[in-house]
Amino acid sequence: MPKKLLITEKPSVATEFAKALKINTKRKNGYVESDEFVITWCVGHLVTMSYPEVYDEKYKAWRFDTLPFIPTSWKYEVIASVQNQFDIVKSLLIRDDVDTIYVCTDSGREGEYIYRLVDDMVGVKEKVKKRVWIDSQTEEEILKGIREAKDLSEYDALADSAYLRAKEDYLIGINFSRLLTLSYGKKLAEFLGQDRAPISVGRVMTCVLGMIVSRENEIRNFVKSNFYKVQASFVEGIVAEWKYDTENPNSLKELTGIEDLYNDNGFKKEEDAKSFIETIKKLNPIPKVLEASKKTQKENAPLLYNLAEIQNECSKRFKISPDQTLEVIQLLYEKKLVTYPRTDARVLSTAVAKEISKNLNGLARWGKDEEIKNILNSMIANKYSTDIVKSKYVNDSKITDHYALIPTGQGFENYDSLNDLQKNIYKLIVKRFLSIFFPPAEFSKLAITIDIAGQKFYANSKICVKQGYLEVIKNEEKEDEVKPNIEALSKIKKGQTLTLSDFNIKEGETTPPSRYTSGSIILAMENAGKLIEDERLREQIKGSGIGTSATRAEIIKKLNRIGYININSKTQVLTPSEKGELVQKAVSWSMPDMLNPDLTASWEKGLDMVAKKEIAPKEFMDKLEVYIRTKTAKLKR
Repeated sequence: MPKKLLITEKPSVATEFAKALKINTKRKNGYVESDEFVITWCVGHLVTMSYPEVYDEKYKAWRFDTLPFIPTSWKYEVIASVQNQFDIVKSLLIRDDVDTIYVCTDSGREGEYIYRLVDDMVGVKEKVKKRVWIDSQTEEEILKGIREAKDLSEYDALADSAYLRAKEDYLIGINFSRLLTLSYGKKLAEFLGQDRAPISVGRVMTCVLGMIVSRENEIRNFVKSNFYKVQASFVEGIVAEWKYDTENPNSLKELTGIEDLYNDNGFKKEEDAKSFIETIKKLNPIPKVLEASKKTQKENAPLLYNLAEIQNECSKRFKISPDQTLEVIQLLYEKKLVTYPRTDARVLSTAVAKEISKNLNGLARWGKDEEIKNILNSMIANKYSTDIVKSKYVNDSKITDHYALIPTGQGFENYDSLNDLQKNIYKLIVKRFLSIFFPPAEFSKLAITIDIAGQKFYANSKICVKQGYLEVIKNEEKEDEVKPNIEALSKIKKGQTLTLSDFNIKEGETTPPSRYTSGSIILAMENAGKLIEDERLREQIKGSGIGTSATRAEIIKKLNRIGYININSKTQVLTPSEKGELVQKAVSWSMPDMLNPDLTASWEKGLDMVAKKEIAPKEFMDKLEVYIRTKTAKLKR
């Protein structure tokens, strides 16, 4: 009887597939087997690209005359430490009684690459090959994935993208690491007091190093300065702050002769602030309310977590690295508690949204966490709708491989085995998910514009009148700097005259930019080098990032491992090491475009276009080879 072979990415995943298929036989050497199925596993990568010296012994020595190194046909080899498992997988792939192969590696570019390398190395022919693509490891999803598996050839474009990504990283790493080491390695070693100092260059890694060094230089070169804001207080119990009138830009100069301002709402010199106040006082003006508005503002719950967002959140809350966060969420995924973690999407698909009650019902049946139980009880008591298909949380066009990170509503048999950190991160994901079913939070916004001697002063406040989703997750929005008495402010009417009580000067200091943390650098990478603090704005301008959700954490980890950056374990703040700064300087002298986030992001965009069949793999490879050859020639000169 012909058998079906399932190849997973790791043993723990194979175990879940065996459970779903009700295979209860004992594990054999590297696989499990039943009358119908054989399930085996990789252990991550089994095959890797060969080093240059495998092509020719002359490439073993690092010399200018052997660069650039660009193979015409590529060589791969089995990784020595996993040769045994490769041999087992190979023997199963070529077994006569296996007629269908199900590829069950992780549903993403890297998972595709892991299997394709093995397939190419073994030379598997004349067998049906199908791709299992799943979003969680629940039994239902696994069985559905096998049942609806598509022909492997439908993922050829994704495989092309995976091969090109590896070739790009290999060529840039090999050629430019050797070139820069030959050019600057000796001087770098002398400066650091070391025998040798090879320089490691990477397509994404070097760009990220540049971002961290650049931020450090901004902080070092920052010169603190004071600024002075003018506030007016009134007998009516409110306080208003002066701001430069952009609609009447000459009014300040005509009144006082002052032009030197700080950021349109303050003065650079204290004497100018004092002079401004004295000038107004001499005029003995009667303040008049030009505008008085009261608005209700609604604010929806934020979008769901993708990997970058949850990594940033965990860095802030728990002071852990992105790598640790990914490790925890991968474990939650393997324990069937959450969906696939390596996702860039922050929304759900229409198909998932239509069946979202399954996730909610599962959470409701669990009932182990009191806070989660209370949130669900509130949803039921208030009859909040679970129909989110037409909401901003569902958008098929914003999903590539996987939808947002959400709880499955299953896997609770594994919950008690989690440690406190794992439980806390799981709870974060659950609460973000539940918040989208709550109504918007509502705020009452009061805004007053007051004219004093032709100068405009502003008072405003924002108070929450209905919590809505804030019952579930806290709003960390900063409060307004000026906090007038809300009751007094609400009584002010347009056209009303006020009684001026006094002026006061509020002194402030400019502050340098903040250093990146391991979480904020992930967000900056996702947005092509732009650190955007506002979550809603991040989603609006989101484009091609630096690296992918699957690789960003590893990049930070590698920079730390090779000694280019330091990570404060308590705060997760990133700083460049002396070595990292010197390497960045060498790159800025020789090939500064490697430090440009836009260029790095454009390469990632190109890989994405290959995966979507928008450009041919050859077009990408031709451009890459031209880039390598042009840069190498320039550096040699």
